[in-house]
Amino acid sequence: MSKMPSGKVIVRLLGAEGKPTAPETVDRVVKPDSEWQRLLTPEQYRVTRGKGTEPAFCGGLLHNKEAGVYKCVGCGLPLFASAAKFESGTGWPSFFQPFAAENITERVDRSYGMNRVEILCTLCGAHLGHVFDDGPPPTHQRYCLNSASLVFEQLTQ
Repeated sequence: MSKMPSGKVIVRLLGAEGKPTAPETVDRVVKPDSEWQRLLTPEQYRVTRGKGTEPAFCGGLLHNKEAGVYKCVGCGLPLFASAAKFESGTGWPSFFQPFAAENITERVDRSYGMNRVEILCTLCGAHLGHVFDDGPPPTHQRYCLNSASLVFEQLTQ
């Protein structure tokens, strides 16, 4: 495995027709806490920078059925496509796969006495939610997201 230069990450951006581009090496997005507080709403900041969770069935993107891409609220990196969204019944937007595997970073999360896998934006480190092994085929994964960590971009035909 090759070592990445400090401050660099490999991601895939939004290409033609909503498809991922080839992998690209880009600078990691790093901002001081005061800048994140200025750029994000208090709820977005609490969730993405403070590893918070919004209440179930309250997120603004839970019932969104439009075709498009869900991007990181902090840096705009495409994270999930609407084609991978499904109704999990959990109260949070759920997806069976990310837009591109490179765009999501997974970490073990043992907070609150639980053993879970946290998902973060690879580009800016925003807390997005968690991934579980109880999703539908073909991946059997359930990426459980906070609406506050996402912005939706509708794709035009």
